[in-house]
Amino acid sequence: MSTAPSQAVAPLQELRDAVRAAAAVVRGSDGEPGVEPKLERPKRAGQGDYATNAALLLAPVLGEAPPRIAARLAEELQPQLGDSLDRAEVAGPGFLNLVLSDSWYRRALRSVLAAGERYGADQVVSPERTLIEFVSANPTGPLVAASGRHAAYGDALARILGHLGQDVSREYYFNDAGSQVRLLGESVQARARGTELPAGGYQGDYVATLAEEIPDADSGAVEQVASQAVALLLEKIKATLARYGVQYDLFLSERTLHAGSPSALDRALEELERGGHLYRSEGAVWLRTTAFGDDKDRVVVRSTGEPTYLAADLAYLVNKRDRGVQRQLIPVGADHHAWMREIRAAMAALGGDPDTIEVPILQFVHLIEGSERAAMSKRRGAFVTLDDLLDEIGVDATRFFMLRSSHDRTIDLDLDLARRESAENPVYYIQYAHARIASMLRRVPDERLADPALISGAESGSGELHQPERALIQKLVEFPDEVQEAGSRRAPHRIAAYALELAQQFTTFYRDCRVIGASPESVESFRIALSAAAGRVIALSLGLLGVSAPDMM
Repeated sequence: MSTAPSQAVAPLQELRDAVRAAAAVVRGSDGEPGVEPKLERPKRAGQGDYATNAALLLAPVLGEAPPRIAARLAEELQPQLGDSLDRAEVAGPGFLNLVLSDSWYRRALRSVLAAGERYGADQVVSPERTLIEFVSANPTGPLVAASGRHAAYGDALARILGHLGQDVSREYYFNDAGSQVRLLGESVQARARGTELPAGGYQGDYVATLAEEIPDADSGAVEQVASQAVALLLEKIKATLARYGVQYDLFLSERTLHAGSPSALDRALEELERGGHLYRSEGAVWLRTTAFGDDKDRVVVRSTGEPTYLAADLAYLVNKRDRGVQRQLIPVGADHHAWMREIRAAMAALGGDPDTIEVPILQFVHLIEGSERAAMSKRRGAFVTLDDLLDEIGVDATRFFMLRSSHDRTIDLDLDLARRESAENPVYYIQYAHARIASMLRRVPDERLADPALISGAESGSGELHQPERALIQKLVEFPDEVQEAGSRRAPHRIAAYALELAQQFTTFYRDCRVIGASPESVESFRIALSAAAGRVIALSLGLLGVSAPDMM
């Protein structure tokens, strides 16, 4: 495995390391494995800048009262932190509150600026070859608005993991074979002929459009009509995704898994046969998925000889294994709980590690306008497309609103709010904060905005820092932790929440602290550096979500 490039230790990590080292000294070399103390911002003002529970964790090991241990920790922390620590205070049942010096805050701001675009990056030591397969809607119609959640989630997760140093690929797997594709061809052909749709056929206006675009749709073989329809729809899907800011490394056709001799499907079935995992019943071929945690066995080849969707999934797993994929992230819809068990069981049957397949379940999206909810059925033809939604509220608002809630919660996307240009609209509020910073910095000579000047400005001045300045720096230094948590928990919504909190913290600072024209000049330089750092981290946060950070609004 390769190792991520080294970078300066983040300010909060330095504090954690100091607390951990002090705890190790207090604990002594008694063979105990030690504790992992927390370092958190207190919930109430006046309780220090950060607090640790290290004494409470050490009390059972040492058999002493936590306040007494906390006092010993305070003595050990002073040499660990040097001039970064103003004082340490024992509080409550044994918490230790740390009050940090202005020097620590100035150095923390300097580290944020010095990291530049790599701030919070390269924290994964052993990168995995990670494939994120997302959206993958069958090309039997345009992308519906709900697909915007899958697209935003998968793309944002790829951006976050890539920022952390993972080897990430984005993939779209499209089912261009099977009964649904044939039904699409029959539907197009029926429209071209002016006859009744087949049972369960596709009814949208787009089907009539396809009938007009495909030459000889009324007289050609249904398989050929279906193939042309899929090709046209796939091009539209690609265009919509590109408009949405989503670029894939590969669009993989299901048909390719059936091609060749032996095909990926043949090889998968032969491997399972050799392993004794297949059996025959009622003319069909079954996979013993119950042996690997599924609730029932699954058919892989129907009695007609037609492979099932699971058979194609088996072939796809072999295909990805051949390409050296080490971890798979496959976000799917709320109706895929059973499939999650299937695919993990299939991976185990093929001799792979099912824990390397992660299947985040994304809940539904409801578009709300007034008191109305939009329908989402391609088959019935009554749906709002993703392009329709982008036309209504734009790319940035769509992506942000799709990402602001945890993926396991249903979204009620308020279109009226998403259109609003006011502080009530979170994405507008964040972007406005960035634009305000950019506008302010345009008044500053370029030489003062060059990195060396900004970094120097971050440590300038000897006056006492104001609380809004300290609070803004505290929020800035939380960014690496938030990126790490968003990546490890597969939770891009944490970045959306962080970006809003950072914008709010900057707005408070901007309201309470004069920047341009502040006196003396060293204070102005420090606040310019602080504003520039806030603007950079806001832009970096939005970038991880695939949302723009405009300089003017």
